[in-house]
Amino acid sequence: MLPHETPPETPLDLAAHPPAASDGAPLESPAGATDEPPPVPPETEGPNRVAGRPVLLAAALAIVLAGSGLFFAGFALGSRTAAQPGTPGDEARAFQPFWDTYGAVTKHYAGESVPRKQIIAGAIKGMLESLGDPFSIYMSAEDFKKSLQGLAGQFEGIGTTITSRAADGTEGCTPLGSTCSLLVVLPVPGAPAARAGIRAGDRIVKVDGVTVDGSTADAVTAKVRGPKGTTVTLTTVRGSAAPMDVTITRDIVVQPEVVSKDLAGGRVGYVKLSGFSDAATRDFVAALRAHVQAGRKAIILDLRGNLGGYLLGARDVTSQFVGSGPIYWEQGADTQPIASPAAPGGVVTDPSIKVAVLVDKNTASASEVVAGAIQDTARGTLVGQQTYGKGTVQEFLALDDDNGGFRLTIARWLTPRQRWINKTGLTPDVVVPLLPDGSAGQGDAVLDRALEVLGVAPSTTHGEALDRAA
Repeated sequence: MLPHETPPETPLDLAAHPPAASDGAPLESPAGATDEPPPVPPETEGPNRVAGRPVLLAAALAIVLAGSGLFFAGFALGSRTAAQPGTPGDEARAFQPFWDTYGAVTKHYAGESVPRKQIIAGAIKGMLESLGDPFSIYMSAEDFKKSLQGLAGQFEGIGTTITSRAADGTEGCTPLGSTCSLLVVLPVPGAPAARAGIRAGDRIVKVDGVTVDGSTADAVTAKVRGPKGTTVTLTTVRGSAAPMDVTITRDIVVQPEVVSKDLAGGRVGYVKLSGFSDAATRDFVAALRAHVQAGRKAIILDLRGNLGGYLLGARDVTSQFVGSGPIYWEQGADTQPIASPAAPGGVVTDPSIKVAVLVDKNTASASEVVAGAIQDTARGTLVGQQTYGKGTVQEFLALDDDNGGFRLTIARWLTPRQRWINKTGLTPDVVVPLLPDGSAGQGDAVLDRALEVLGVAPSTTHGEALDRAA
C-alpha cells in the first residue's frame, strides 16, 4: 500500500471513521472495519444518526487508504440517502449561476462530447475541493468501492503506504514536484512491493514511465492500484542513488494488523497494532488476554506507523486499558461535544499492569485516539516522537452506482480531557529524538526506552526485542 495507495500522510493503502494516502491516504488502503452500529433513538431518522446528523458506524480514520487516500483519523460509514431534488427556494438566487453554467455546458458546448455523468461528477468534486479540506474528497464509483474494501483490511494492489511530503517536512503537500515529494511510508511485509525491494523512505518519481510531478497522492494511488495479476512500474529514488525502475505484479494484499510477542524473557508482552478492522480488534484482544493469562505485568503497545481506521475500533482497543470514563469526545457541526464512554470488560484495566505506548509521526487518527486516551487517563506512558495530529472524523457517503460517493469531514474528536490535537499531535511523555537523518540509529531506541520505563534493562533485552518484533 502507499498512504494516499491512512491526512496528509496518506497511505496508499489505508482506511478511516489520516497524514497520507495509501496505494496513503495508503495507494491501496486497508485499515479498519465496521462495528455494529449503536441503537438508533426513536426520534432520529435513518441508520446511525444522532441529533439529526450521521454518526460514525465504525472507526476512526486513520489511515489505511484503499486507493484513494483514506487518512488517519476516523472514518464512519453513512447510509445512502437521497435529498429532495431541486434548489431550495431560499437559495435559488445563490444557485442561479450554477444552473446557468450547467445549462450552457449541456446545451451549447461545441467541443468533444462529454457525458453528463462526467459533468456532474466534476461539479461534485469541485464542491468538495472548495472546502480546502484534504480529508473531504469525491471518489468515482470504482475508487469508492476500493476505499471501502481497503477499510476491511484487504485490497488489490502492491501493498505500500505513501505520503506526500514538502521540503520543510510538512505532510500532505500538493501538487507533487520539486518541493513536494511522494514517499513510501511502509511496505506491507510479504506484499508485492516489499518482495520487489521497495523500502520505507523510497521516493516515487514516475508511474509506468510518467512523472508524478503536477499530480497528487490520490491521483498516483489510483494509477498504482489495479487488479490482481496486472503489473505497474514504479521509478524510485533511494537516498542519493540514481533512479531505479521496479516492475511489480499486483496481488490481493492482506494487511497484517496485529503482531504479538513476549520480550525480556517472557516478562513483557509486546503487541504491534497497525489497523482497526473488526479482525484486528478481535486479534488484539486475544493477544492481550494471552499475555495477561501468562502472568505478564508489563505491556508494550506499538502504534508506530499506524495511520488509523474506524473510530469505534479505536474505542474498543482503548477500552482494553481504560475501564471507565470517556475514551474520546465527538463534536459535530454546531453541536456540543458528546462523550464516548469506555466499553466494559477490558483485558488490561488492572492498574498493577504497567503500559507503555510507542508512537511516532505516522501515529495518526484512530491510533491517536487510543494514545490520547491512555495519556489523558494516566493509564500508560507514551514513548517516541510527536504524533501526526489528525483530529477530525470523516464519513463515507454513497451517491448512486454511477456517481460513486465521497468522504466528508463531519466532526472533530477530542481526547478525554477535551484536547483537540489537530495539526499538533500528541507530545510523548518520554521523547526519544531521531538522528539528523531522520533515523533512530542502530537498533530500536524507542523500544529500548519503553523497556526502561517498564523497569526492564534494555541491555539484557535489546537483541531479543529486535528479533521478536521484526
